Amino acid sequence: MSWFECKVRYERTTENGAAKKVNEPYLVDALTFTEAEARIIEELTPFISGDFSITSVKRTKISEIFWDDSADKWYLAKVAFITLDERTAIEKKSVSQMLVAAKDFKNAYDNFMEGMKSTLADYEIVSINETPIMDVYRLNLSK
Repeated sequence: MSWFECKVRYERTTENGAAKKVNEPYLVDALTFTEAEARIIEELTPFISGDFSITSVKRTKISEIFWDDSADKWYLAKVAFITLDERTAIEKKSVSQMLVAAKDFKNAYDNFMEGMKSTLADYEIVSINETPIMDVYRLNLSK
């Protein structure tokens, strides 16, 4: 499975009652671009009244997601895993991107550290930034 970012354009009613066009990103767990588009349509249809369109579908480089059901924001953690080349004794860093659900930045850091506590690899955090991602839909195998 891969994570696909799907951008969805629709008309949202603002707090003052005005209609505003928005283009929001969502993440979907899927095998293909076609499946990702079908899944995002299936997931959002009950929540969006009126017409909406999928403006883009692209594969992401997210390697892991740390979930928190009480969180309402998504943070992207860029992590450099450090390996030592035994032949040349040179340190190499390979960067991975991980998504963390959290309420705020501190909570994102704490959730990330909690998720990484079982790893044996050496790593350093390159950055943690809030993303515009509205929601993440993982594959439900029980259907």
